[in-house]
Amino acid sequence: MIYEQPKISPAGDCFIMAEFGDDGAIELNFMALSLMRLINEGNIDGIIDTTPAYNSLLIEYEPDHISTMDLTNELHSLFKSLGSIEDIEIESRLAYLPCCYLDPWTQEAIEDYCQKVTKREYDPDFVARLNGLEDRHQLVRIHSGSEHWVASVMALPGCALMRPLDPRCLLTSPKYNPPRLWTPENAVCTGGMSTSIHTLRVPGGYNLIGRTPVPVYEAAQTSSVFKSQVTLLQPGDRVKFLPIDTKEYRYIREEIKNGTYSFRTTDYIKFSVRDWKHWVSTLNIEERF
Repeated sequence: MIYEQPKISPAGDCFIMAEFGDDGAIELNFMALSLMRLINEGNIDGIIDTTPAYNSLLIEYEPDHISTMDLTNELHSLFKSLGSIEDIEIESRLAYLPCCYLDPWTQEAIEDYCQKVTKREYDPDFVARLNGLEDRHQLVRIHSGSEHWVASVMALPGCALMRPLDPRCLLTSPKYNPPRLWTPENAVCTGGMSTSIHTLRVPGGYNLIGRTPVPVYEAAQTSSVFKSQVTLLQPGDRVKFLPIDTKEYRYIREEIKNGTYSFRTTDYIKFSVRDWKHWVSTLNIEERF
């Protein structure tokens, strides 16, 4: 449900949370990102940072510069100026990321989990079965068949949380329980209704379906694309996964190593909620690829 007015409440000594609804509707994230833009453009004294999630926006502020009440009033005023959700337009880069689906590296992590923790179905088969798909190959077609909206960047550095903009490509699945012992760096994973890219070799719970050879996080900031920030993806970006095989994966890894890889992003597009909703209304939601 979308709230008529955001619910604004304290979230710590120096934080306020603005909630726009009580579910995971992607429209709520459009609202969060739009309010974040207005806050950043307004250069409001006392606001330190903003962090969007699926249906909320966390605002960090300095209480000595702005009171909780004044900030709350300011947020309500900014939200009112947004107007109708259909009128929202968001500057949105499109990033093309090659993805080696059904790859040997994530398969190794799954097999290691089966040997050391508990046996489980191969992740792509598990996700395909839960979503009523023919097999793992249809899973690849569906996952790569949509642009994925970056709703947030999680606590794991550079790990973007994404949802497909084409509702026919929505995949749902529960996470590992207990979590996996390790996850290959740059593994492409699905869990809940989301897709993420594990930027580091760490434990995890999302289901593994592939791996991208392209880094989306670089702490050293040696590559030109990371000079201004350590993360490739930002909230409001879109991602299109391009299926590749292991040979292409290794070729791109060599390009990354040699510094000759050209990151593919399109920066001039403005995402229109009205146009997106009109397009969605023309679809047969039950259709699969």
